[in-house]
Amino acid sequence: MSALTELSSAVQQRRSDMGISQTYLAKLSGLSRATVNELEKGKIKDLSIGRTAQLLGVLGLSLNISAPRPKSRKSEGKSPALDLAARMASVSFRENISAHELRQALLLGESVDKFMPHIRTFLNEASVAMLAGVVEQLHQENGVERTETWQRMRHMARALKTVRTIWQ
Repeated sequence: MSALTELSSAVQQRRSDMGISQTYLAKLSGLSRATVNELEKGKIKDLSIGRTAQLLGVLGLSLNISAPRPKSRKSEGKSPALDLAARMASVSFRENISAHELRQALLLGESVDKFMPHIRTFLNEASVAMLAGVVEQLHQENGVERTETWQRMRHMARALKTVRTIWQ
């Protein structure tokens, strides 16, 4: 698969999973809707690395350069996204939300009242890459469709009156 085809597919899939339009993605990334459309169709003639990185950052994606040799085993011990997200959501609070409790909240679309501030913090402050990582982990481990999790997070964000533009 060519790099452009892979990029086009990844952008279109993530945008679709997130439930946002090309117009809204263009607004968030500072690009025109026509540019987003051309990229998704694989017909973009010129998109700088900076503009590409900006667009991917909005979607929680990144460009990766593959090393010509296998990666070290150190990267295999990375914490799953839910563990990192639970720690991030708990930083400002006396009581911590566990990865299990965060998982349950995101699977059910609701949480125990005492953890609502944690969920609000997560939805307001987690990077899009972290949100996407959590969505992917729930998909892999619980078989939940990515679009369902994004919709559930959007619903929770609105109910909790978050101010982040991605949830509008």
